[in-house]
Amino acid sequence: MSENRSAWAVGWTFFAAMMMVFLGSLHALAGFTGIIKDQAYAVTPNAIFTIDTTQWGWIHLIVGLIVLFAGFGLLSGAVWARTVGVIMALIAGIVNFYFIQWYPIWGITMVAVSIAVIWALTAHGRDVVE
Repeated sequence: MSENRSAWAVGWTFFAAMMMVFLGSLHALAGFTGIIKDQAYAVTPNAIFTIDTTQWGWIHLIVGLIVLFAGFGLLSGAVWARTVGVIMALIAGIVNFYFIQWYPIWGITMVAVSIAVIWALTAHGRDVVE
């Protein structure tokens, strides 16, 4: 059975896949950076804090790799990748929400990208027919 694909649906699904690849790559990069550079300093009005970034590094690396592979799966047309993409974009958004306190612009940008991916996969995902 062949149905016409909506150009909007295909476009938004492609957008979501590319953003997932982008988001996953940036998460993995942030993870490697956090693992390699074990200590970071945060200067606040009242004190200077030393932050151990290794745990955040591992979280970002694992989340990033899963999102990256789901993005490639979505580009190849795998149906499972849409579900994994929504779940991982939600997790990535939550992780980046907590990351805002250290890098606000990065965190807010990644939360916005996660929300855009979730919207694109849920609003237009079922319009794409194999």
